[in-house]
Amino acid sequence: MKKILVFSLILSLVVVLAACGKSSAGTNGQTTLVVGASAVPHAEILKKAAPILKKKGINLKVKVFNDYVLPNKALAAKQLDANYFQHIPFLDLYNKQHHTNLVSAGKIHIEPFGIYSKKYKKVSEIKDGSTIQISNNKSEQGRILILLESAGLLKIKPGVDKINATLNDIINPKHLKFLQPIDPAILPKAYLNNAADLFAINTNFALQAKLDPQKDARILEGGKSPYANIIAVRKGDQNKKAIKTLVQVLQSKDIQNFITQKYKGAVLPVKD
Repeated sequence: MKKILVFSLILSLVVVLAACGKSSAGTNGQTTLVVGASAVPHAEILKKAAPILKKKGINLKVKVFNDYVLPNKALAAKQLDANYFQHIPFLDLYNKQHHTNLVSAGKIHIEPFGIYSKKYKKVSEIKDGSTIQISNNKSEQGRILILLESAGLLKIKPGVDKINATLNDIINPKHLKFLQPIDPAILPKAYLNNAADLFAINTNFALQAKLDPQKDARILEGGKSPYANIIAVRKGDQNKKAIKTLVQVLQSKDIQNFITQKYKGAVLPVKD
């Protein structure tokens, strides 16, 4: 009798432990995904996708970040299941600098990068020696230089990989003066304070500052940019069913239409 009682207790304990091991799936059969994101437009897009994901058995929790470092730290530390705020050049640089192994699970949208100015209304007005404020995000430097080159304000030296170009790789006939780089989140404030003649501002921060890239940017990136924003995950997790479903929903017609209608060209949907 004692043996039967001991066996029953052990069996009960095994059942309890097995149930605890399935904590990622709720009692209603839903899987919870915690995704880190920038406030605009990423978190807004995710919140629009949440009801669709709910119907597919995924409970989406969005954690908003206001910088470009913590979302990857949290993902690598397994505090997030995915994040949504960055493009592949930024992810590649982060992996290299921090010895992490984060990967893209899919491309979602492009935020056309802009050059803004209160002083100049047209590119043709930009004078020799004008000052330009850029961010300290090194993965964006080539992107900014490509944009300035497209407007004829400088040239990237022949043979240089443009995506990885730096200020040392340019021919600068207009003698543009690049100011000390600052955090990308405070670029809109610098713009409002008129701290330079030109400002290279990420679209998500421009939108948060109520700037309209289509109207306010003097130079605006096109839709064929290699800087598509992605869903990033730890290597191997891109094959998980819930992550694949998240990407499929974000690439769906419903979400693409939402992006097109809400952001009116400031954010452009893409699909792998």
